[in-house]
Amino acid sequence: MKVRQIVELCAEGDSTVRVPILGPALCAGFPSPADDFLEGSLELPRWLAPNPPATFAWNISGDSMRDAGIFDRDLAVVDRSLKAAHRSVVVAAIDGQMSIKRFLVDGNVARLSFENPDLPAFAVEETGEAEIWGVVRFSIRWHIARAGLVR
Repeated sequence: MKVRQIVELCAEGDSTVRVPILGPALCAGFPSPADDFLEGSLELPRWLAPNPPATFAWNISGDSMRDAGIFDRDLAVVDRSLKAAHRSVVVAAIDGQMSIKRFLVDGNVARLSFENPDLPAFAVEETGEAEIWGVVRFSIRWHIARAGLVR
């Protein structure tokens, strides 16, 4: 039996950073009206949040990103300093409402797509106004019952 050594992933020692958790829940579907506010903070190793001033976490609400592995009540960690590229998962302000989508570039047309075959992609110009706020670095999912946990 071959034994593999586990190499520590943290490249910068044990340093951690705090990133704000914004709320209410980020819509994973069609945006819903709500004001942003700070719900708390999340402590992460610096290697997971290399640019803390540009990093925030947001609770996910809805199932439009399920085929991207992002589900209702997950926590998305977003970096505003990253530039969205084709196929990036992004947080976008669509007509002033925050939402999570797949960013697609098809020729000269940028699209924001759901990752749920029941919902169609739409061209950015089909919205009144759309702005990419940041790129999702990763998401966190609970794998235990969350009864009694504050959302």
